[in-house]
Amino acid sequence: MAKGVNLSRSDLDSSSGSDLSVSSRTSNRSLRVVEKERRKNEAGDPFLLALKYFSEVEAGTPCVGNDVLERNLVQVERVGLSRGLPPEAISVMLDYAMSLRGMMCVRVLKFLIPATVVPQEAVVRAVAWLCVSKIAISTQVLFLRWVLTVFDMIDSKDNLRAVYGFIFHFVTEENLSPYICHLLYLLTRRESVRPFRVRKLLDLQTKMGRQPFLLHLLSLYKVFCPELVTLALPSRMRSGFKNHNSTWKAALSAVQKRNNGQVSSDISLTLGVKHKTNSRKRKYHHLEVPSLSSSVQRNSPFSSSRKFFPLEQLHTFPELLDNLHRIELPSQMGSLLGSNLALCYLDYVQDDSAFLRLNFWLGHALHEEFLFCSGDGGSGSSSEALHLLNRLLSTQQFLQEGFSSTEGFLYKFLNVWDGSLLRPQILGLLSDIPVVPSSCINQLLFEPLMQLFFTSTLFFKCSVIDCLNNMLSKWLTWHSVYALEDGLDISLHSHTPMNMTLSGFMDSVVELVHFVGRLSAVGLQLEGCHSLLLSFILDFYETVCDMFLKYGLPLVVMPPVGVFYPALFATDPVSVDRLGYIMYRYKKNLTSAKCQQQETKVFHISRQTYREFNHYLSFMVSCLWNAKMFLPGMAIVVDQELLSLSKVPEPWTSFDLIHHPAFLGYALDFHHKCWPERKEVDLNFIKARKQWDWYLEFLFSQGFQGLRQFVQSNITRRSAAGTNDQGQGDRQPTSS
Repeated sequence: MAKGVNLSRSDLDSSSGSDLSVSSRTSNRSLRVVEKERRKNEAGDPFLLALKYFSEVEAGTPCVGNDVLERNLVQVERVGLSRGLPPEAISVMLDYAMSLRGMMCVRVLKFLIPATVVPQEAVVRAVAWLCVSKIAISTQVLFLRWVLTVFDMIDSKDNLRAVYGFIFHFVTEENLSPYICHLLYLLTRRESVRPFRVRKLLDLQTKMGRQPFLLHLLSLYKVFCPELVTLALPSRMRSGFKNHNSTWKAALSAVQKRNNGQVSSDISLTLGVKHKTNSRKRKYHHLEVPSLSSSVQRNSPFSSSRKFFPLEQLHTFPELLDNLHRIELPSQMGSLLGSNLALCYLDYVQDDSAFLRLNFWLGHALHEEFLFCSGDGGSGSSSEALHLLNRLLSTQQFLQEGFSSTEGFLYKFLNVWDGSLLRPQILGLLSDIPVVPSSCINQLLFEPLMQLFFTSTLFFKCSVIDCLNNMLSKWLTWHSVYALEDGLDISLHSHTPMNMTLSGFMDSVVELVHFVGRLSAVGLQLEGCHSLLLSFILDFYETVCDMFLKYGLPLVVMPPVGVFYPALFATDPVSVDRLGYIMYRYKKNLTSAKCQQQETKVFHISRQTYREFNHYLSFMVSCLWNAKMFLPGMAIVVDQELLSLSKVPEPWTSFDLIHHPAFLGYALDFHHKCWPERKEVDLNFIKARKQWDWYLEFLFSQGFQGLRQFVQSNITRRSAAGTNDQGQGDRQPTSS
């Protein structure tokens, strides 16, 4: 029985081994078939054969007169210029190019057009060739220009940053320095800034002069380590880095179109083909915001090894929170403008280099496509230009701050702007600019705006006043949010740091308020005190009158006479009512400032401000309440003979609350409701004490709350014994 069992097991083992042998032979046969097919495909593909040739070619192989090399080179060149080279081909051909001399190296570099990404390791190996003396300087320059062109397409930058010191070594080469500085600018991180590198750049600047490329690299170093860079850098510099891409831009554009946008970064934004060979001016059709895409494709080997989450695959805020530490910035920073989730991430990481990259992209797009566009470059209604500026406006509102590149562009654009081209977008961007120092605000902002204001239409004047009102509101909001606790100094929060003392900030605010006052006074004269313009001006002074209580700024600035009197004598009741509210808020602010000044003695409101307010208040009460217009001692004095020639009965009452042109209709309506049987209208009946109180309540019931607050806070009514039987009495204003 046992023997039978053993035999069965033996037979089973034999059968199992036989099955495994058959399976192994089948598997090996399948692998041989697959390998045979692969070799057959390789043998039939000239491009793969050419790549294999260049990967195995021996050093010293002659290039001139070598038909085999020429034939294989043509195959790779044709593919590179038509549909771009895959990463493996880029790696092989870059190694081969850097081992050559003369024109053959230049020829190979010219058709190194990537189809998807550029392997980082290939670039690192090529950088190592820079120390080989046989490579000509012109070839080294061409290689660096190629690296700068495809920088956003390099799959990763970690190893490149690891050789940062090696790259920095070449900054002293005069011919290479502009390109090396540009490459270092893109690679710099906080840990890259070292004292010896700062000293080297400063020494180089002493030798070469204040070159823009050196200043821009030093400015980036100062962002990361301001304590190391003590050099005073200009706040606004012209572009220090050019777009070194003339060799590849046409080929890159063609490849991108053929691949239907599969190139990971939107090179067409900065590498467009010129339509005029004799002009550097370009057209609006390069202004489209690029699509959000990472420099590494998700299914590539780099993505699996680094386990990052592409920004373009973010769809919900919880996904952003779950992948905060796995997200990498996109290859083209301009694409951030198209995604609120990406902007959330940018605002969260607070990466200065990311904001610098975005500012660099914006500066190029705005300057090149607007300031330097040709006369036929496009119309103001260009959909690309409109879309870009609207996205930029939305982004700045989302981040609650403007970009320094936008600010620099606006200062230049205002000098050539006609006031109509994309007006809402330009004025919207203008209202977002940060605080401008008072020493340069006149030249940068006021002079160009003044020329446009006085030569444009009423609607443009209203738009400018509204823009400056929004600008002032944002400045005051920044102050109230970012002021230090001691109240003596503020640091305006920005990714292009600008520190400003409280006194400097107040000087800028005063300059802005006085400028708007001058514009308003002259604008009202030019437009005949138009109600629409006056409404926008009063909007501005509603912001100004509350600067102390609402925004915590120890400053009160009164409106000029050219604004106060037109508002007081306006023919529409809304303007007079709003003036009453503004005077009410001025009194609240001045009273609170006086109390705090007496307690803390930290700040001081000028006595001239109190005198101006009391003068306005006294005149307003005398005019609207006491009916003492044109009398001796008043602010506005008219010769009595001239008044008699006008044949106006009791001219001193012409602007009280009954006879004022803005309220005359209400007085007539009230008179008709009180005495409907009377055929003759005598408005003096309203001045009786009871009727006067009823008339006031009637006015206040019409929605004139500003007038109510003004009367309640500034006029002290006498008792009934001290009033006239036929009038409201002579009331005195309560001054501050």
